[in-house]
Amino acid sequence: MIGTLLRQGHLAVWVALAVLILFGTLRYDNFASAYNLSSFLGYNSMFILISVGMCLVIMTGGIDLSVGTVAALASVVAAMLSPLGLAVALPAGMAAGLAAGALNAAMITGLRLPPFMATLATMLAAKGAALWLADNRTVPVDWTSDFTALGMNKVADLLPWTILVALVAVVIAWVVVDRTPLGRTILAIGGNAEAAHLMGLKTRRAEVFVYLFSGACAGLAGVFLASGYGAGQPLEGAGWELAAIAAVVVGGTLLTGGMGSVTATVAGALLFGLVFNLLNFENGRGTISLSANWQSVIRGAFLLIVILLQARLARPVPKT
Repeated sequence: MIGTLLRQGHLAVWVALAVLILFGTLRYDNFASAYNLSSFLGYNSMFILISVGMCLVIMTGGIDLSVGTVAALASVVAAMLSPLGLAVALPAGMAAGLAAGALNAAMITGLRLPPFMATLATMLAAKGAALWLADNRTVPVDWTSDFTALGMNKVADLLPWTILVALVAVVIAWVVVDRTPLGRTILAIGGNAEAAHLMGLKTRRAEVFVYLFSGACAGLAGVFLASGYGAGQPLEGAGWELAAIAAVVVGGTLLTGGMGSVTATVAGALLFGLVFNLLNFENGRGTISLSANWQSVIRGAFLLIVILLQARLARPVPKT
């Protein structure tokens, strides 16, 4: 019963996304323009990445609060190495994310710390490291190298390279979860970690993988940030972990773990981004005037409604 409801929830997020796209296309003149599509996908590619990484973590019943500051740290590392070109700066930024993911995995699987506390510690450490490396300022990239090509160039003058790279990460995550024994172990941990261990499943390996994958996604998002906006930004990323959690929840993944969908998480990330894209268009029409602060209020209210609905769907139906 719960599984059927959640599958319906996965479908519902795609339906909601399609409805909003249709609404925006009919209401706003330039909504379906190549410029808006490119800008929307380029900006939200970062959130798709961290949301997919967060999805795998939450499937195990864990959480990763460090993704935002890890992305900021990776943006600083990539910007500092941008004179050496994309071939060096990109893997270096990802390596920073992997290092943070490895730290999270070590604390959670080795020291048996709760994921909330472990990733909170990494979040604070990554923020401090980013500020220290950047000397408390933004770090400009080297515009003479090919580093900015990733964040600013487009395929056929339409699709940003960043969204294509993000989709590669999405495909990897989908294959792992839906087509491999590792994916089944990830879901089993979220369903009942002790039972999964007693069944002989390699639970520790699965937990290590999801935190490494989440860290790598955050690191890559940081590279996107530096490459697309021309600077490593140590103070960026605040609240990104909440946006990722929101996208995962909107996509129908249970916060308690054991069930979820990578593709629906992508739809959730796009849905959240689209809501604010529509609000910006509405502001432009002069119909309403919402500041960034009020848009955050709307984001929080929307997330609360979704969580309440999800909790209601997952509640066992009383027998009669």
